[in-house]
Amino acid sequence: MTARFVLDASVTLAWCFEDEANACALDVLDLLEESAAVAPALWVLEVGNALLEAECRGRLTQAESQYFLGLLHGLPIQLEEIPQTVAWDNVLSLARIHQLSAYDAVYLELALRLNLPLATLDEALRQAANQCGVKVLVL
Repeated sequence: MTARFVLDASVTLAWCFEDEANACALDVLDLLEESAAVAPALWVLEVGNALLEAECRGRLTQAESQYFLGLLHGLPIQLEEIPQTVAWDNVLSLARIHQLSAYDAVYLELALRLNLPLATLDEALRQAANQCGVKVLVL
């Protein structure tokens, strides 16, 4: 493994849904062959919730969700806990300053704290990362 980066749910979910797939998301997936990703623990719940919603809307079956989760489990993605003080202080501050949800700000906070680039497809998060001097992976 040569490098690490912060992975957000928008990129992850683009791997699952054909209508959301794009070259950038697929390039990030390819990058995981030689790199490792870091994601906040929230990522598990965010991805899981999106899969459940997709099942309810008929976009995925439960078997397809489970298959995708199995694929994710095999990727080099390290989860980082979010300490309460970090969540209430740093994350909320970033969310307020950049008009992000706390869910999106947690990815930005992690990239800042670990000094890692961020892989996201979320435009508001990309702009906030650029404003904070966080490199955004655009492959």
